[in-house]
Amino acid sequence: MKAKSFFKDVYAIIPLFISGLLCIGLIFLLWQKHTSDVTFAQTLQDITTIFISISGILAALIMMYLAFMASSLKRLRDDAIDTLSKITQKMHNFRSIIELLMRSKMWLPGLKEYIDEEFAGLTFFEVKEFYKGKSKLAIEFLQESHHYEDTENLYLELKSLLMTSPRDKSIPESIRYPKIYSQDIVSKWLEHKCGSGLWYYFGYKYGSFKEALDYNAVFERHQEKIMTLANSIDSEAFQDSSFNEVFLAKLGEYMSNEVIPKLFQFQGKSNKTMPSLLKYLYTLFLFLVFAGILLPLAYLLFGLPIIALIISFSLIISTIFFIATSFYQFLMKEANG
Repeated sequence: MKAKSFFKDVYAIIPLFISGLLCIGLIFLLWQKHTSDVTFAQTLQDITTIFISISGILAALIMMYLAFMASSLKRLRDDAIDTLSKITQKMHNFRSIIELLMRSKMWLPGLKEYIDEEFAGLTFFEVKEFYKGKSKLAIEFLQESHHYEDTENLYLELKSLLMTSPRDKSIPESIRYPKIYSQDIVSKWLEHKCGSGLWYYFGYKYGSFKEALDYNAVFERHQEKIMTLANSIDSEAFQDSSFNEVFLAKLGEYMSNEVIPKLFQFQGKSNKTMPSLLKYLYTLFLFLVFAGILLPLAYLLFGLPIIALIISFSLIISTIFFIATSFYQFLMKEANG
């Protein structure tokens, strides 16, 4: 893989290397021509306007494309931010539901104290990543003989959804609802399919856990609040639902399959930086303006030495060669993400 990456990098700089050699070679050849032909300086001066025109046209085309792409990217980013705001609010509502479930009496007696006190500082992520060996507490937890019918894992999973950073070791008394969730925590939720535990415990395997998870113990007023929050998340998906195991399983599946993946996706779109193709074109634009327009104009206006014109022509020709040999690579790189 490293060898493949190395050859790919080498292949990418070949056009730049050849263009640099071409530029140096042209400067040398044109200078030699100038020293051997006294009329060559006048010839170069006569075609200066042609090179300025070529450079100006190329620079203008690139500038228009850059302006168009900047406008399109801004529009796409604004749309992504608007969508991200709506999805973030859904995540807020989901976490409010999780908070109510966490603080309810649906858990077996002693479970909360067992996790929050005996295994204080242990996180769901550490348990899921025990094989990395970074948490001795996670390994100790997995080796314990639990007495809560495996609902400890669900408790830890829901606890992780109330955190706002993978480095958090406990949830605060007052749950934070940030304007934008950290990409780090969202990627962890996505990686470990947080939320799917509700589907597993209340849906797929509910027959095995119904004695250990008494959702009827959730206060009635909290049940009503949970249903209101669920309808705020998606009124169409939850409009005919009642507070029961089917609803909780459906909610977990919806969040792990719909909301968290989209939260991650649109966070990436809203934070996306300028594509490398635009940086490439902007560099060429600056180069064309300097070498193809400003330098020859300075020669004509201020009577600079002929070497300035020779450098200008050599730079423009090698730049056009570079565009011809490298543009396809940049297009393919952008197309392939």
